[in-house]
Amino acid sequence: IVLTGGDDRLWKTWGFPDGNILMTGEGHTDWLSGCCFRPSGTQLVTSSGDTTVRIWDLSRRGCILTLRGHSRAVRGCSWHSCGDFVASASMDGTSKIWDVNSERCRYTLRGHKESVNSIEFLPFSSTALTSSADKTLSLWDIR
Repeated sequence: IVLTGGDDRLWKTWGFPDGNILMTGEGHTDWLSGCCFRPSGTQLVTSSGDTTVRIWDLSRRGCILTLRGHSRAVRGCSWHSCGDFVASASMDGTSKIWDVNSERCRYTLRGHKESVNSIEFLPFSSTALTSSADKTLSLWDIR
């Protein structure tokens, strides 16, 4: 299964290698910038130009949680390998670590001078890597 998101405000799962659309999700009010599966494969996270991050449950075929807190478009998102945390990177110059169990922002990462364009967790660690339009990379210990 392949997951995509685009300017049409939709995410789609595709069967591979056939290329048939298996599922489509809608709910964002602006373009999608990122999407990825939860490590367990039962949910996914999306980020959008509408300033939100959304958690989707594949069995329910819908959004189960909308995370709000960024003031500008969200450029990327990722799951932590444990499946309990989601990270988001925003054009507001911050990144956020979200606790999906408590449905709250656990940490706001500040330090970049311009848009944060991507964020990834290093596998099986408490370290996140961000990249920014200020031409820097930062490593963050999220403990």
